[in-house]
Formats: sequence, structure tokens, C-alpha cells
Amino acid sequence: MDHSQFNKLVSEIYSIVRQLEEMFPGRPFTPDGHLVGSLGECLVADAYGLELMPPSNLGFDAKAPDGRLVEIKATQTQRVAFRSCPNFFIIIRIHLDGSFDEVLNGPGDIIWNCFKNKQIPRNGQFQIALSQLAMLQLAVPAEERIPRML
Repeated sequence: MDHSQFNKLVSEIYSIVRQLEEMFPGRPFTPDGHLVGSLGECLVADAYGLELMPPSNLGFDAKAPDGRLVEIKATQTQRVAFRSCPNFFIIIRIHLDGSFDEVLNGPGDIIWNCFKNKQIPRNGQFQIALSQLAMLQLAVPAEERIPRML
């Protein structure tokens, strides 16, 4: 894969969004849904050297070089939602230029434990703030994280 071409294309998507928002003040054109999810999966796979799996697997999107199955979550807001507890997570926040920050890189149970003894929401998705995830990240030893390659 051509990493620079991929980064250029993602940057162009966000450039178009900014131009549309300037053209129509007050109207958001934020990419969401499948686009953000797929962009996040590809950004993480590229940056961490993961192998993307076919879509729609319960609890994983990619495989790490060490064999760990990884659920990838991406957002542009301050929250993410979860339906199940995967083996491992990498959660990112995508910026308006197409770059991203890692929010959490660690075992799934560290997040899922936050939902213990809570009633399943009507839509089946538990939500958690990125600020809380960043605090959880502090408890994940560096050697348990999947290293970023790019």
C-alpha cells in the first residue's frame, strides 16, 4: 500500500469537508457512520501494521502481527459506543486534517469492566467518554500495547 497516497486522500476528504462548511456556514458536513469507522480501521491498520479482516466480525476488525484480534474504534466526537467486549482495542480520535491521536490501546476488559452492573441501554450500546478512556490508558503497561509503526 502507498502510505503517502492514503494519507493524502484522507486529508483531501477533510479538506473538502472544511470547504463545504465554509460555503454553508453553520451546516456541519462531518463524516460519520461507516465512513469514519472505515477510515479509522484503515488508519490504524496502516499505522500499527495490522491485517484488516473482512468487515462485520463480532469483536474484531484486524489481526496484529502477534496474532491478537483487535477491535478498532474511531470517532471525531468525545465519545465512543460498544456492543461487546473484544479481546483487544485500539481507539482513536480523527482530527480534521485526517491525522489521529491514540486514545486507548489495550485489552478489552479494561473498558468492559466500566459497564459492570449497568443495565444494557435500549440501543444495545454502552457509551464512554474519551476522557475516561484516556484515564484507563494510564493503567495499560507499554509492553501490553500494540506498538505504532508509523
